[in-house]
Amino acid sequence: MALFSNCNRNNKISLTPSNCSQTQIILQSTKMEGTVFAPAIEGIKTVKSEQGEILSQPFLDVCKHILPVIDKFGAAMALVKSDIGGNISRLESKYASNPSRFNYLYSLVQVEVETKTAKSSSSCTNGLLWLTRAMDFLVELFRNLIEHEDWSMSQACTNSYNKTLKKWHGWLASSSFTVAMKLAPDRKKFMDVVGGSGDINADIEKFCSAFSPLLEENHKFLARFGLDELKAS
Repeated sequence: MALFSNCNRNNKISLTPSNCSQTQIILQSTKMEGTVFAPAIEGIKTVKSEQGEILSQPFLDVCKHILPVIDKFGAAMALVKSDIGGNISRLESKYASNPSRFNYLYSLVQVEVETKTAKSSSSCTNGLLWLTRAMDFLVELFRNLIEHEDWSMSQACTNSYNKTLKKWHGWLASSSFTVAMKLAPDRKKFMDVVGGSGDINADIEKFCSAFSPLLEENHKFLARFGLDELKAS
């Protein structure tokens, strides 16, 4: 079962200790110029149109820019990355079918509301909902990492999960998360790697402050149609 949505029901990822080497390898990678958050921070600047509406491709691009951050968690976030990637692909595919029609993010939802297909597990609405929830989890996690320096990575992840995703998940998804967190990387090594040569705390704060309002807009829009309370099936 996918951790965040229904989009990868057949995508099985092992959560065994044998994957720990993946985490170790990732954490030993060469430091980058600036922080891993820099592309996402830059991308947020172009997410909205001059009229203040969220644009489809720029929003999805920002979400894609976060995938390299998730990579640094190694096996602990394998399911997270799989679900986020799957939902991005679903939304991008619909957007690409008619870029002018689906230029604005919420137009992907509106067409499904009109055709009464929004609640389908394979809908773009469902994809946007779970993508937003996954990003809620990550933003909360990133904040924990800079606000609670005494917490272990596992503590930071579990607290974020409990605040964001847990209420939408059943027992199986919650259990999968608990197992995955046993593979969480060392906090200090993780921060060193994602920090590169930049100020990681400052960039995390910039990203969370700029991206959170966009996620809140998504929730408010979905709530208008009674689509923000859907649970995993």
